Amino acid sequence: MRPDSTARYIALALSLLAIAGCATQRGVDLPEFSDWEARTRILAGMADWEFKGRIGVSAGDEGFNGKLRYSRNDDDFRLMVSGPLGFGSVRIEGDGRRVTVKDKEGKETVLQDPEFDLRAMYGWTIPVTSLRYWALGIPDPAVPADTEFNEDGQLASLRQGSWLIKIAQYRDGGGQPMPRRLSAVSGDSKVRLVIDNWTFH
Repeated sequence: MRPDSTARYIALALSLLAIAGCATQRGVDLPEFSDWEARTRILAGMADWEFKGRIGVSAGDEGFNGKLRYSRNDDDFRLMVSGPLGFGSVRIEGDGRRVTVKDKEGKETVLQDPEFDLRAMYGWTIPVTSLRYWALGIPDPAVPADTEFNEDGQLASLRQGSWLIKIAQYRDGGGQPMPRRLSAVSGDSKVRLVIDNWTFH
């Protein structure tokens, strides 16, 4: 190989390594939470983040278990559920003005009342609007809340509207304790989350 070709090859290889390094970045660490108020303020203000994990949903005789990916960017969110659902994957998206659901066939439906409409369509529901806050381990600021804390000062249980949320386990996410296992129950509707990893940008 000629010297100039060798130099070009090395430069190309280094460029590819740099690109690969950028592609595998795991986000940034969160600032330290000095108290509950600081945690609530910091996490509620986070504009760009995501988590991946597993979800189980049941309501009466209907339900499923699958994989979940939730991402947030300002007012935009995307919730992708995939796995052995019987009907394939479901993607729920919102942009601050409307919420839509798209099924495996690509059919998109606007949800006027997400919780009610999902139950009518599929027989189960997910608390789409408040889930972003509960997954972070804080209450939805738009709904009155009754809270209980564990011995570490972390949110252990929460009642908002018709939902009772319990956070059974925390673990590191972005350098701070974040919910690992949580459940939300309303009547015969139950949502269980196991969050495997967090990424904050």
